[in-house]
Amino acid sequence: MRRALVIPALTLILALPAAAQQEANAVDPEIAVALPAAFAGLSDRAAASWEAREAGHPVEAGRWMVAAQNPLAAEAGARVLRDGGNAADAMVAVQAVLGLVEPQSSGLGGGAFLVWYDAETREVTTLDGRETAPLAATPRLFQDADGEPLPFWDAVVGGLAVGTPGTPALIEDAHRRWGRSNWAGLFEDAIAMAEEGFAVSKRLAGQIAGDADRLTRFDATAAYFYPDGTALAEGDIRTNPDYAETLRALARDGASAFYRGPIAEDIVAAVRRAEGAPGLLSLEDLARYRVIERPAVCTDYRGAEVCGMGPPSSGAITVAQILGKLEHFDIAAMDPRSPETWRLIGDATRLAFADRGRYIADSDFVPVPVAGLTDPGYLAGRAELLRREDALPEVPVGAPEWDHALLWAPDTDPERPATSHISIVDADGNALSMTTTIESGFGARLFVRGFLLNNELTDFSFRSHEGGWPIANRVEPGKRPRSSMAPTVVLRDGTPVLVTGSPGGAPIIVYTATHILAHLDWGMDVQAAADMPQLVNAFGTYILEEGTWAADLADPLEMMGFDVRIGPRPSGVQAISIEDGRLSGGADRRREGIALGE
Repeated sequence: MRRALVIPALTLILALPAAAQQEANAVDPEIAVALPAAFAGLSDRAAASWEAREAGHPVEAGRWMVAAQNPLAAEAGARVLRDGGNAADAMVAVQAVLGLVEPQSSGLGGGAFLVWYDAETREVTTLDGRETAPLAATPRLFQDADGEPLPFWDAVVGGLAVGTPGTPALIEDAHRRWGRSNWAGLFEDAIAMAEEGFAVSKRLAGQIAGDADRLTRFDATAAYFYPDGTALAEGDIRTNPDYAETLRALARDGASAFYRGPIAEDIVAAVRRAEGAPGLLSLEDLARYRVIERPAVCTDYRGAEVCGMGPPSSGAITVAQILGKLEHFDIAAMDPRSPETWRLIGDATRLAFADRGRYIADSDFVPVPVAGLTDPGYLAGRAELLRREDALPEVPVGAPEWDHALLWAPDTDPERPATSHISIVDADGNALSMTTTIESGFGARLFVRGFLLNNELTDFSFRSHEGGWPIANRVEPGKRPRSSMAPTVVLRDGTPVLVTGSPGGAPIIVYTATHILAHLDWGMDVQAAADMPQLVNAFGTYILEEGTWAADLADPLEMMGFDVRIGPRPSGVQAISIEDGRLSGGADRRREGIALGE
């Protein structure tokens, strides 16, 4: 088998000039290239991929590639691909390991959206594995006795915000449609790690230490993350035999083992008995859960077709809106570090988020004008608002064409940034992009059968009405909350050229859109595009990534009329580009992921 080729540090294969690539790099040049101790047992290939990532260079391969947010998970997926499995098979193995080694971000207790490109049919399929509200839920789920919204953390911690998990059903559905490896074998790496122990990573240890008040509120959660009353630290070896048993049940009986029987009963008991904030989830909610195939949302940009997940995800529509406005400007000729460039991108984003807040929700419950929101003529008209030299003083909601109309009130409830992303291309040319989450870090903080439960219902609007009008993304029984997850496959002439996506809450949309811009317009490779500083303006305040050149744009952007704040931007882009039969992978250095290929 061919070894993955790590590009030497002095080799430049970038369309953007080398100086511009360096300037766009968000990471201090004094880099440590050694694989962290928590991943010391991984292969030489994984170590080489980490070194390439730390040096700011993509990993190249000729047959297959997987990019995931944790090296242990990427290695599990690589083993499946090396043994002849395809992208759907590898995804199952990756997700099973992520749920163990990165439990704060995704797992069996959460949900996901998946975009699949089939090399044989040349078709794009999108699967909705989003959580659902309990049948007993009402629009006032997150309101107090006076009808006012609950404080966010009062809603999150406990059972109130737990929706019916979708991840187990999604990975099984995808495997049934496209997988070819033995289902049970795909859990072997995760089961072995759970039984023998894995080393706690720096990122996991830091998040455990930072969430002590909430993680220690429930006995089972405290016992796992704070054994003997002490927080797990980087390098500690942690076993999870309960998770191993849960995976064995899935391997043996499929997803039905999760949605019916003892596991389901334990989930419901944990939710309904949660001290302080008991929830409404029932055995019927679990038994009724189904994955839904949705129409892909695809839009043209610079001769490419950008495809992603439609409602209840707002990701593909909002990415399409941002790109559709910017297509009317010569972004390729603009300086990536210019305040004028980011004035344009920032206001295009604000306009897109205004439409998102008004119109997008679960399309099984409310009509969503997908065609109107992504119509080139509509976006051209919205782009005219950007032809100015300063920030938009107001961001009006647009009036897209509807096939049938309803009037909704605006909603700007943000999402919390705890999610994971997986990108895979297999030897047959199939491509998979999946974003997977339990919502905020550690979800509802309820630990059951070796995994955490989501707090995904807090992605609904806490208000049901505003100004006398209903909010489209209000809570309703069986409804799926709006999401910003934006797994994306970009095609040219019907063939994938980029597989990308990111965690990060509502800014996921911006991270994904700007990664596409950096790659297609500025010619950056996937690693350089992931490393570029993040500048995000979704809800009015322009947040510039601290410690990068983005912070230097604070004064000029303020002079243009923006409210500006400097702070961390926790993107986690995992991406693969395909050109002339070669694969190039990148993993965001803000997190712990790598790309592995052969």
